Amino acid sequence: MRLTCVGLSTVDIVHRVPAIPGPDEKAQATSVQIAAGGPALNAAVTAAALGADVTLVTAIGAHPLGALIKQDLAAYGVRLLDAYDGGTEPPPVSAVTVEETTGRRSIVSRNAGAVTLRMPACDLSGVVLVDGHHPVLARAAAAAAGTLVVDAGHWRPVFAEVLPHAHVVAASSGFSHPALPEVAPHVAVTDGPAPVRWWSGAASGERRVPAVDALDTSGAGDAFHGALAVAIAAGAGFVEALDEAIRVAAIRVAHAGPRSWLTDPRLQQDLVPSEDP
Repeated sequence: MRLTCVGLSTVDIVHRVPAIPGPDEKAQATSVQIAAGGPALNAAVTAAALGADVTLVTAIGAHPLGALIKQDLAAYGVRLLDAYDGGTEPPPVSAVTVEETTGRRSIVSRNAGAVTLRMPACDLSGVVLVDGHHPVLARAAAAAAGTLVVDAGHWRPVFAEVLPHAHVVAASSGFSHPALPEVAPHVAVTDGPAPVRWWSGAASGERRVPAVDALDTSGAGDAFHGALAVAIAAGAGFVEALDEAIRVAAIRVAHAGPRSWLTDPRLQQDLVPSEDP
């Protein structure tokens, strides 16, 4: 299975706390971890853990912080194409605070900076996952993708140019579009532990999300999108691919920390055919 992920890479500083502090409050972290993050990067790492041959097209550059991202990608077998190769601006940094008792999190991030990028030469004839964070990369990938999967967490202006190319759109409940079910042949909307709603041609329905004791919800959507893209690359039907994405995201939230969940043996379970069309 070959997959290309296109979009954001960050450095994530993750604090676990007994309770997320309010205004003017301080909290003593019980642990701190530093890892690479970002929607496209986390999806790529998920896909690699599921056995896919993954290339990540992103913007990192030559800043010392970028070395952490590159090392993390190498450790998980993700091939890197850096559209900001040699650039000196630091990569985006996210501060993530995770509440231990609920798994809920707060995130403060800079996201993609205003740097000049050029889409590197790469084969985009297979399944391509785009998160829309780097508009130059998103537009180029969408136009060339064999099968385009869009991570539509929240509306971004570039999506007006990306969505017409989409085969699958996986949106969050916070994604606002007046014609959401019709923006692509296959559309899904996630809403945390609530059922995933889906539309596929004239068919539609919901897929149940299993009850999980959530320890960490950070990156759950990214894991969902990575697993969804892998299942589609493996030839799964849309509803079957949704069930696989739901399964993987449930494993993600049951583990604390950004990477510990990748060693869960349940990740390697074969796809189970869905009863729905």
